[in-house]
Amino acid sequence: MKLTVVGCSGSFPSAESACSSYLVEADGFRLLLDMGNGALGELQRHCGLYDLDAIFLSHLHADHCIDMCAYFVARYYRHDGGRCDPIPVYGPEGTEHRLTTAYADTPTASSMSEVFDFHTVKPSTFEIGPFTVHTERVAHPVEAYGIRVEHAGKSLTYSGDTGISPALDELAREADLFLCEAAFTHGKESIPDLHLNGREAGETASRAGARRLILTHIPPWTDPQTNLADARAVYDGPVELAAPRKSYEI
Repeated sequence: MKLTVVGCSGSFPSAESACSSYLVEADGFRLLLDMGNGALGELQRHCGLYDLDAIFLSHLHADHCIDMCAYFVARYYRHDGGRCDPIPVYGPEGTEHRLTTAYADTPTASSMSEVFDFHTVKPSTFEIGPFTVHTERVAHPVEAYGIRVEHAGKSLTYSGDTGISPALDELAREADLFLCEAAFTHGKESIPDLHLNGREAGETASRAGARRLILTHIPPWTDPQTNLADARAVYDGPVELAAPRKSYEI
């Protein structure tokens, strides 16, 4: 598998990065994990506008899904006059309604479903193209899911947004790469069931026995180097900060 960071800023885009969006590729199949603010523009650096094969939305906060409204425009009003066939979109219950409401003026109430084939995510195991994926609900104020993506004996776990969660520990169990949010700063913010800090991300990786940790979803007002140091203090494996346009082979 190949993982490319399309955007990794938390809460709102930074001067350097779009919000959460990650491209996973294998066997010519392209799966996008989340499409937050600014992600659609950046995505076009890495693949064609119509080259995605499926999209997974971890939850329905704007910094993880709002560029789906722009992507609707690209697929519905395709420049050559031919509307795109529906692409599979996996998201929490109410995803179609959320995106339709956010767009505010789709031609009809069902226009989104003309270009997006919506599938409701629940805790389960299923196939997306060549990938076997496992989803579990994690700790966040809205319905939110972490995901484990497996292919050819390798595994990638993406936390989405979450506080400390036993479900996330299981998703990350011996993962080859653990892409984990670290939005809070240890000793500064302490809000249960919202976000992890760098130390908590490191502790999760350590408990799970993850082989590699990438910290992501760090907001522009948070010092990423502090979170990196906090994670390294409790996790012995390799750990680094996600960076836009960086790719990883798994």
